[in-house]
Amino acid sequence: MITPYFLESFWGEKNNGFDVLYHNMKHGQISSKELTDFIRERSAIEEAYARSVTKLAKSAGNFSPLGTFAPVWDVFRSSTEKLAACHLELVRKLQELIKEVQKYVDDQAKAHKKTKEEVASTLEAVQNIQTTSQALTKSKEAYNAKTVEQERLRKEGATQREVDKAGVKAKKATETYKSYVEKYATAKSEFEQKMAETAQKFQDIEESHVLHMKEIIQSYSQSVEETHVQIGEVHTEFVGNMENTSPEGLVQKLAECKGTGKERPGSIEFEECNAAVATEGAKPRKRKTFAIPGRRKDKDTDSTESTEVEAANTANGAPPGYYGAIDIQNANVPQVDAEGFCIRPEANENDAKENSFYSSSDSDDEDEPRKFRVEIKPVQGAAGPQGAAIDELKASIGSIVLSPSALGQMRRNQSRVSRMSSLSSKPQVPGDELSKNRTAASFNDKLTNNDLLSLDPFSPTLAGSSSSVSSSAGPALARPTTPLTAGALVPPPRPSSRPKLPTGKLSGINEIVRPFSPPKTAGASPPPTAPLARAESSSSLSSNASVSASNTPTVGTSRGPSPITLASHDALPIAVAFTESVNAYFKGADPSKCIVKITGDMTLSFPMGIIKVFTSNPSPAVLTFRLKNTSRLEQVLPNQQLLHSDASQSDSNSRDFWFNMPALMSYLRKAAEQNPTASYYNVDILKYQVHSSGIQSTPLNLAVYWKCSAGTTDLCLDYRFNPEPMSGPGSLANVQILVPVDGGVTSMQALPNGIWNAEQNKFLWKLSDISDKSDNEGAGSLRAKFELSSGPSTPATLAVQFMNEGSTLSGVDMELQGPGYRLSLTKKRFATGRYMADC
Repeated sequence: MITPYFLESFWGEKNNGFDVLYHNMKHGQISSKELTDFIRERSAIEEAYARSVTKLAKSAGNFSPLGTFAPVWDVFRSSTEKLAACHLELVRKLQELIKEVQKYVDDQAKAHKKTKEEVASTLEAVQNIQTTSQALTKSKEAYNAKTVEQERLRKEGATQREVDKAGVKAKKATETYKSYVEKYATAKSEFEQKMAETAQKFQDIEESHVLHMKEIIQSYSQSVEETHVQIGEVHTEFVGNMENTSPEGLVQKLAECKGTGKERPGSIEFEECNAAVATEGAKPRKRKTFAIPGRRKDKDTDSTESTEVEAANTANGAPPGYYGAIDIQNANVPQVDAEGFCIRPEANENDAKENSFYSSSDSDDEDEPRKFRVEIKPVQGAAGPQGAAIDELKASIGSIVLSPSALGQMRRNQSRVSRMSSLSSKPQVPGDELSKNRTAASFNDKLTNNDLLSLDPFSPTLAGSSSSVSSSAGPALARPTTPLTAGALVPPPRPSSRPKLPTGKLSGINEIVRPFSPPKTAGASPPPTAPLARAESSSSLSSNASVSASNTPTVGTSRGPSPITLASHDALPIAVAFTESVNAYFKGADPSKCIVKITGDMTLSFPMGIIKVFTSNPSPAVLTFRLKNTSRLEQVLPNQQLLHSDASQSDSNSRDFWFNMPALMSYLRKAAEQNPTASYYNVDILKYQVHSSGIQSTPLNLAVYWKCSAGTTDLCLDYRFNPEPMSGPGSLANVQILVPVDGGVTSMQALPNGIWNAEQNKFLWKLSDISDKSDNEGAGSLRAKFELSSGPSTPATLAVQFMNEGSTLSGVDMELQGPGYRLSLTKKRFATGRYMADC
């Protein structure tokens, strides 16, 4: 039986022992998961090593089989394969062990959940005694103050009425103080009883946990030890095989396997030549001519040839006497019949000998002509119709499949030829057709992973620079200059009571038919057309119009007590800020092409005085909080160094976290050392990503339209405020739209007015706050007309920025759990990251 250490060591003045023991139990579950990860990582290492060793064994089997050393490679291969098998066996054992540990983790989570319900009464007793203790301390201070006040009045000779009045207050304070003393006695008795039982329960849980973890480690050690023993046996076998492989044995084996014979060459004696026998045996040889059997040789017997022609035919174009005399009449020419077919000679018993592979090339049989047999058979069904043969031919050709590389090359050649022919035959047409020359290949590559944070709205590709379009990029995608179907986007309808602005008001800006067109302000007069030299410019207009949400302070002044005057018994004030960034890309008026990504950060702010409190109390209460409304979050990434989470929680709409208090105190101390004059210290505790539903998740819907010609460019941007994704009512502030326009702008006009930057060739709209209380419930339209000197322009990507204070797009919130802390301030905001629109 282990000594009840927990029962004697977790009381203390502030009664925080229960919190420490409970979170220690939770850390046991974290340790189990970490042990699982460790064994899994070791298994992965062993598996990778086994694969590498197996690959090495295969390479040893593929080495050269020649040479005296070749048999040794078989020993290497066999030993290496056995070594790989040992490591694979360890992988199998570790995988089984991981299953056991995972089962223990699941059972442990269930046991912890059950324990949490069982110790709920102890938690109430702890909270009761802590509350009673604080009230008792305050009542005692009030009692002492009232008693001292009464005595002071008596000594100073105050009136009887004042003394009586002070006596009443002192008596009331005395009664209150006595009542809290009695309450404290009752709470203390209950707390001691509950805490004693709970402390022993927590110790039993920890004993069982450590014992089980030790058994797991023993199984792990035993598996590794068995593998080492097997590896030792394989190594011993390898050493023995190498000792048995002697140089003499290798040389002997090579001699037996590759030997060419043991008979040495015999002696040869000189023999004199017999001239008579040699002359009689010699025989003139005829030169063979190359002839194709069955080919008819035409010869005109009536014609006469001169001596020079015969000499030329005889010499075959060579100088006279080069080949010597050639007998054309006795040349090897096959006999043919009247139709030109070879006459088959009668078979004789020498055919087999003549056709034999081993027939001597120097024998007399070489003078005879080589004979071939040709047999022509009639075509089956030749009398049938010709269409049947054609059908068979088509069927044969239809089964032939070209390789993909050949097809791809043919298609590339055809597309290249068609493009060249179209460019040579058709002149360039300004206006809407110019927008079709812009390629979207590189842009689609950037949007493959839906990550808008890597996009640059003012890069050459997005800005429509013609120099970025490669001739090998394939056929260019057509940019829509007219809207898609009217039902694609659901905008606010144009009220029938509001008249449209006449086209002539903007000196030639044509009305473009589009899915939704918010009403224009009636009676608004446009600015006069002015040259660019007189147009308003702004030196502060930057090339990047987006506002990063992370660069804005998230926590303001706390409404809690002064950071310097915090007392150890006060609830420590903290503030929280939720900062979110919405990234969106709108393509034309099709809502299905809208790409949205929303991310957020959660930051806690601690006052400077909390460091002094932590220093005076090395074991403060554990800071625990609950993240609410988490059902809309796709992913939550807590700060692993500071936060822990309860994985056994079943509620899908909330999640509990608690701090690693030693790590938090260390972090705050370092922050104070780096900046000792700061009043507050911000700590980033978690990041999250919000589930998006396309265009429905964007607070500002956009649709842009371009109409480009050689001399002018018309631009229209329709927008609509969407309050649905926002967690609370609010407006979009600091709304700005930045538009790059090329083609040499000489003058321009816009509704509403904007700012033109001639140096950067960009136009900027600055709008007032947009909300559902704005005109037409936050829907509107921006229009501009640009006069060009070197048009047409290329439609570019618009960048939009705005921000909101007081609400978020995720709806997440925070709630503190447990005593010792209070939430003094909550701030929420969201702003644009990369918010862009394209036509």
